[in-house]
Amino acid sequence: MDNRTDIREFLTSRRAKVTPEQAGFPAGTNRRVPGLRRGEVAMLADVSPEYYAQLERGNLSGVSESVLDSLARALRLDDAERAHLFDLARAANTSPTRLRRRPSRKTEVPATVQRALDAITGGPAHVRNGRMDMLAANTLGWALYSEVLAAPERPANFARFAFLDRERAERFYPDWNVAADIAVDILRTEAGRDPYDKGMQDLVGELSTRSDDFRTKWGAHNVRIHSTGTKTFHHPVVGDLHLAYDGMDLVSNSGLSMWIYTAEPGSPSEDGLRLLASWATTQNLEAAVARDVPSISEPQNN
Repeated sequence: MDNRTDIREFLTSRRAKVTPEQAGFPAGTNRRVPGLRRGEVAMLADVSPEYYAQLERGNLSGVSESVLDSLARALRLDDAERAHLFDLARAANTSPTRLRRRPSRKTEVPATVQRALDAITGGPAHVRNGRMDMLAANTLGWALYSEVLAAPERPANFARFAFLDRERAERFYPDWNVAADIAVDILRTEAGRDPYDKGMQDLVGELSTRSDDFRTKWGAHNVRIHSTGTKTFHHPVVGDLHLAYDGMDLVSNSGLSMWIYTAEPGSPSEDGLRLLASWATTQNLEAAVARDVPSISEPQNN
């Protein structure tokens, strides 16, 4: 098992995105490929055409950091894409004895982290892993994602919700396409960091088999750094919520990250969070999740 296919498809897709004009080459009328030719990338990266062809065939074994840097500049990679290229190279240089499918990382969230979540009372907060499993949350976090929790699988998974519970997901995410792109990009980024994680391979295999949209988006090989921004949700009880979010890696728990959402003070979304908190007290969501019940009851508007 190796990652040559991912390397080949990533480099090919990035080369196709750079226009000749962006790279300082004449566009011409006799181009048979989108974007740059291999020889043009080789020239920009200051490597031989033969060596670049070897790299694009998926062989990053032994490649130096200076070559990777040159390649990233030639292909005009952003920070997320550059990091992904280095992750792919790191995996290509891993000892063969470690290239077997590894068991999934443990998903237990330490009690200290749960206490930190519970101490956050003004906005939703949750902890997830790189596969986008929702592993822990505060009361508002469970309430915000009650739609995600309606599916029977535990732990609830944001990517599985987006693609396999499509009708519900399109109601919950007013711009479903953006939310779906983000989910795929996060998974692709994580898969580059740890391509031999069994849980990730199984999830990607399931989604690729069951969703044409996922398969298409996965094939684009897009990645992103996802740590701060704004999102809009349509909650079935409180309506639209426009929330800012910030994510942070839990340094002492490799692979886990905490996400906190806040509303603009005095905004309708802040009022919506207060209503959400009131609704959550009637649902006992934490207990339902802790017992691994098949689903959270459908929210009722009162």
